[in-house]
Amino acid sequence: MDTALSLPASGEMQATGDPGMPETGAHPPAGLSRRQKAAIIVRLLIDAGADLSLTGLPEEQQQELIRQLGSMRLVDRATVEAVVSEFIAELEAIGLAFPGGLQGALDALSGKVSESAIARLRREAGVKGGGDPWERIAGIEAGALLPLIESESIEVGAVLLTKINVSKAAEILGLLPGEKARRIAYAMSMTGAVSPEAVERIGQALVARLDSRPTSIFEEGPVERVGAILNFSPANRRDEVLEGLESEDPAFAAQVKKAIFTFANIPERIDPRDVPKITRVLDPAELVTALAAAMQSGLEAQAEFILENMSKRMADQLREEISELGSVKQKDGEAAMNAVIAAIREMEAAGEILFIAGEE
Repeated sequence: MDTALSLPASGEMQATGDPGMPETGAHPPAGLSRRQKAAIIVRLLIDAGADLSLTGLPEEQQQELIRQLGSMRLVDRATVEAVVSEFIAELEAIGLAFPGGLQGALDALSGKVSESAIARLRREAGVKGGGDPWERIAGIEAGALLPLIESESIEVGAVLLTKINVSKAAEILGLLPGEKARRIAYAMSMTGAVSPEAVERIGQALVARLDSRPTSIFEEGPVERVGAILNFSPANRRDEVLEGLESEDPAFAAQVKKAIFTFANIPERIDPRDVPKITRVLDPAELVTALAAAMQSGLEAQAEFILENMSKRMADQLREEISELGSVKQKDGEAAMNAVIAAIREMEAAGEILFIAGEE
């Protein structure tokens, strides 16, 4: 008897006579097929109100179980008790159960070994991802799904946008070229005719494509990495690098500019109500140096933005200290302004403040 209720191939049927109802005493439990025993146990569990899920079984076995349940009628009490006793004895004899097959092992180890190793094994063995592929797709950012939709047919794009949440679908639609967006939107009106099996196959194919992408060893994309480096580079070097990027790759340069957040961006990206929060975590001497350096380097408006959005008493005190400080060396000034930027970025990453969205 199979304790996992897995069903044998049809050639393994052992019972003779009417499979629906072994006569009392005529056919002992040992004469029942594994299908019949499994059907008895499943029926007992259902009648007892157990939270039973058989979706993990291969579909063939699920179908065989349904057929077996449909073919059986009455089973005497002695047979049922014998089948249950045998089932319990086999359960108690099990010391350890493995997931079975490469897919089961991959699913069991998901989150416990590197995702790159799992993805590589899935690609090599042709094993599809466990569970609902659309759940995984729904968790992927719009920017990562966009290249996938751009390279797929209109019909596949329509199914994908239909299966994910509305806000993400709207974001992706807004990023697509106008003509393709219109065609996909129209195709979505016809997705009701797509069968569940086809939707499942599309989901698995999309997940397979996602798994086939080269795995990056970097946590951030190139735009974020270059932007983060330039954030803390001297202004003249930052301008020089951006100028070179614009001549080589204008599109990439535009993305990097959006990722950059420097002292000059404070008024346009910081909510005035967050200024007191920011100044409270800054070292007072560094803040004075940063404000003085900003006023000396053409960033008076940025310095005034900070001073005007704090208490008048504190702003007056800082103005007095800035006046007493006098001229600030460029190196010291940039270091102080970078310290202010670093503190702001840490607060934003921690969710303590939110950046105002930059202009597209």
